[in-house]
Amino acid sequence: MLDYEKYLRTRTFPLPWCPGCGIGTIFKATVMVFAKLGWNPDDLLVVSGIGCSGRLPTYFNTNTLHTTHGRALTFATGAKLAQPEKKVVVFSGDGDALAIGGNHFIHACRRNLDIKYIIVNNCIYGMTGGQVSPTTPGGFVTTTTPYGNSEPHFNTVEMAKAAGATYVARETVNRPRQLQTVIENAFLHKGFSVVEAISNCHINLGRRNKLRHPIPMLKWIEELTVPLAKAKDMTPEELEKRFVVGEFVKRDRPEYYDIYRETMKKAQEGGKHAE
Repeated sequence: MLDYEKYLRTRTFPLPWCPGCGIGTIFKATVMVFAKLGWNPDDLLVVSGIGCSGRLPTYFNTNTLHTTHGRALTFATGAKLAQPEKKVVVFSGDGDALAIGGNHFIHACRRNLDIKYIIVNNCIYGMTGGQVSPTTPGGFVTTTTPYGNSEPHFNTVEMAKAAGATYVARETVNRPRQLQTVIENAFLHKGFSVVEAISNCHINLGRRNKLRHPIPMLKWIEELTVPLAKAKDMTPEELEKRFVVGEFVKRDRPEYYDIYRETMKKAQEGGKHAE
């Protein structure tokens, strides 16, 4: 039995999310990985931006930082460079990560600083009123697309791969064991690691699209989920609206702080800089 209670800030309970929300599953999976790895809570920093997932740091009994909308990675980058011995975990929603914070996400992937980034993708701006997000499926009704979303959605995995992240995975809250596994693998990887966790928002997305209760929406996610091994035999058209799950990238590349440290060393030694 894993002793995960020391990672919980129980004085802040109960949890604030709507009944049936998948964020609780993501929270539990993360806590279980902390316990399995046996990390000291004092060595951990959990960071978030704004949104439903932005409330997560409140419930971790670690160092925590709740930042502004779309800027979680910038604060996390500063913290990691200032105290590289800390293990930094960042939570963002799909809007926080891919819209308001999209540029920061791209450059965090490019730098490859050793930060673990968990993107809670519920395909909607859940906390701020149910507005369309970069991952809202085509045709779905939201408060800002009352006649259906006419824009194509972002593929988080493909963006992370193209921008240079060295670990990229996707799982769903329907598969908690697999979700816990990819979070653990991300935490053990040295470099910028991205886990996209597909979650349900039956309140602000589902109820406007005939998925107003948790179980129907979770079944909708399950029906669209395709393991990576199976996806390799499917056409791009067949995969267009699917959630392909698994590990997509696991590669070695120089980690940013190691490079940055060498640059600082040159500066401190008074070496010549490039003309």
